[in-house]
Amino acid sequence: MNEIKITAQEQNQRFDKYLLKYFNNVSKAFIYKMLRKKRIKLNSKKASGNEILKDGDLVSMYLSCETINKFAQEKAVKKTDQNFTIVYEDKNILICSKPSGLCVHPNKNNPSNTLNDQLLYYLYQKNEYKTDKTAVFKPAICNRLDTNTSGIVVMGKTLASVQDLNRAFAGKEIDKYYLCVVKGRLEGNGEIKGYHKKNSDNTVEIYDSPADGLKEIKTLYNAIACKDGMTLLKLKLITGKSHQIRASLKKAGYPVAGDRKYGDAAFNAMLKKRFGLENQLLHCCEIIFKQKNSSIDYLYGQSFFAEPPAVIKKIIDIFYN
Repeated sequence: MNEIKITAQEQNQRFDKYLLKYFNNVSKAFIYKMLRKKRIKLNSKKASGNEILKDGDLVSMYLSCETINKFAQEKAVKKTDQNFTIVYEDKNILICSKPSGLCVHPNKNNPSNTLNDQLLYYLYQKNEYKTDKTAVFKPAICNRLDTNTSGIVVMGKTLASVQDLNRAFAGKEIDKYYLCVVKGRLEGNGEIKGYHKKNSDNTVEIYDSPADGLKEIKTLYNAIACKDGMTLLKLKLITGKSHQIRASLKKAGYPVAGDRKYGDAAFNAMLKKRFGLENQLLHCCEIIFKQKNSSIDYLYGQSFFAEPPAVIKKIIDIFYN
């Protein structure tokens, strides 16, 4: 028999989810079969898998060492580059700024050296990410940015902080602000509303009226300055749908500078020739924490800023000269 004592790092998650992380090379069917046959018990009792783990709980596994070694494999961590910069870090969270062009999560076009890979390797080097067979928690990124959008990305370093960050982002308890430059003259403050539809080809359409399957979106804007037929905007996301800012600004008649998917081709060509701009000029510049009664409530009311990349700063500077 093998016994594992649940720690504070592993509490507050379903027992079956914990087991699927521990046995990271096995099917759900195997886990439920072992629970049903009482080959895996919780606190010396038969378990169904939906129990919420607590600090100090005891997991008993009546399995051979060969079975455990076969189905609980050590996690692999590959050496990566470090293309991000640290904005803030403590024992619970890491706030970084990613450059434009760096994919956040692995996909078929970007299978490795993503921001997630880089952050995990960074924490592994600091001995804050364990990869041995008994370690079940993996730090996780809790917000998303498009590959060609730069700026703030937040990772939880503990299970509690990941859960609380996910709730905070979903519950609009973290304000997110973006800087962007658009074609055209836009003045004052206002909001851009619409109804969002994501297509199968990873493009988005914005409609004026609601319909089945469409999600309402809202973005607040503050026009900071106008010059040379362009406007510098600071945006606050109220909702957070895919390509929301870029698609809704296009719909409103103010395409984002450098945006190859929703932008103006001639405008983009001018910016590339004049400034070397390769991707959309959209930068997540600030977040403000508003969550209380959580593992990260000590951050309540705090703001964190990420400086724009050099090419964006060069274009922003023209509005002040």
